[in-house]
Amino acid sequence: MVDITVKNLTKKFDDFIALKGLNMTFPAGAVTCLLGPSGCGKTTLMRIIAGLETPTTGEVYFGRDVVNRLSTRQRNIGMVFQYPVVYRGINVRQNIELPLTEDRSLTKAERDRRIDEVLDILEMRDAADKDITELDNGTRQKVAVARQVARQPNIILFDEPITNVDINSKLQLKRALKELFTRLKQTIIYVTHDQTEAMTLADQIALMNEGVITQMSTPRELYDEPNDAFAGFFLGNPGMNFYEGIAVKEGKVSCALFPTPVELSPAYVNHPTVTVGIRPEYIRIVASQTPVAVRARVLNKAIVVGGQYLVGLKVGDIAAKAKVSHSTGAALNVGGCVGGISYRTRAHI
Repeated sequence: MVDITVKNLTKKFDDFIALKGLNMTFPAGAVTCLLGPSGCGKTTLMRIIAGLETPTTGEVYFGRDVVNRLSTRQRNIGMVFQYPVVYRGINVRQNIELPLTEDRSLTKAERDRRIDEVLDILEMRDAADKDITELDNGTRQKVAVARQVARQPNIILFDEPITNVDINSKLQLKRALKELFTRLKQTIIYVTHDQTEAMTLADQIALMNEGVITQMSTPRELYDEPNDAFAGFFLGNPGMNFYEGIAVKEGKVSCALFPTPVELSPAYVNHPTVTVGIRPEYIRIVASQTPVAVRARVLNKAIVVGGQYLVGLKVGDIAAKAKVSHSTGAALNVGGCVGGISYRTRAHI
């Protein structure tokens, strides 16, 4: 178990720059999720760490050692892919044991101990003697995970392992991975485009966009304190409402959505205009106007998103997405006016 550090890492494919001078550390014993849209560079970064791609410039460190010239095998890495890598014709226990037999320093008792431990954590004891062909795709993926964990490599890389399983298996596999990561404290790099997976599984999230790390924070910090508009938009279902070109007056901003001015931090007071971001769940519908509430018109029929209703509102010439309770959302009529909206927390600048 070691820290993984990349320094000044760049990767070019002909004229396309996939990674742009990355500098970051993946802490030992932590789960770091590389999160971002397709094509942002997260899989390329993972492949370079694994030794499957060569960086154009920069170094990869395992602890204090530069590993650029080492093969994937020499780096002692475990990898779990989108599709389960399992071996037919042998049972679950034999699948997990197979790579352990290559290490002659391991006794049969130690191999059995490791296998039993991971079977218990992943709740697979009952499946230990089953043939792989008897298992669904989600359980096969758990076998693939168990085989890598039992090896106890320096680091385990997960490349969107939940993508290609059915919805019920996704939930079971996500719970199993969370329990596994919590108990083992292994160094994990987990690649995903799914914010829910990242928020559930990660100790820290490295948010990527266009070949750079835009923010590296805990899941809660990333959601509550995004560094930029991309983070505000990408995290959330849906992402933030954004309003550009809001004028700054005497160090404060206001618009149709919040007539009571919001005081800016010193970093923004000298800007002529700013962009304001507001998460849909930070807007609420109230029964009557108050000093911080305004009249709003309902633009469309409320739809269910998770445990809330999502509704479109119009305040003057400004549109906003708001998340409201089921009882509130069910009572809204398209074209009708609501008592008002106000913030439950501050806006983001």
